[in-house]
Amino acid sequence: MNELDNLARDLGAALLARGEWLTAAESCTGGWLAQSVTAIAGSSGWFERGFVTYSNAAKVEMLGVPETTLERHGAVSEATARAMAQGALAHSHADWAVAITGIAGPSGGSPEKPVGTVCFAWAAKGGACEAQTRHFAGDRAAVREQSVRHALNGLLQRLAASPLIA
Repeated sequence: MNELDNLARDLGAALLARGEWLTAAESCTGGWLAQSVTAIAGSSGWFERGFVTYSNAAKVEMLGVPETTLERHGAVSEATARAMAQGALAHSHADWAVAITGIAGPSGGSPEKPVGTVCFAWAAKGGACEAQTRHFAGDRAAVREQSVRHALNGLLQRLAASPLIA
């Protein structure tokens, strides 16, 4: 097993032990996080659904991201990541959501948001929604893989620090 497999397996064990469910809202990773967790046997007992919302229209239509958020902050922003995570919870039966939106490259970057800029959000049903921005190095595949790894690690950390969701 590789590192992503191990993280996904550990995440699944933690969610299963808690009786809780996960949903994912992905943009630049294009479903890689969902693929990683569904590669684990038994993931149907803890992974509820995934949303691949690559375009702004998909973010609005599938997750309810406000157009004003996209206009003010852009698709690659903590505000959009938060709205994606909250939208994934609102449009699923999950207890936890993770959102990933970024610029994997090789083009699309700017001085303010260079290639490798990725925004994340983690949300718990009825609880906090935390966001953060990371800058990853490497080619498109490397940025995407590092993003999935960071998102899974973030979920594990938040599960470990959180009481059970009723």
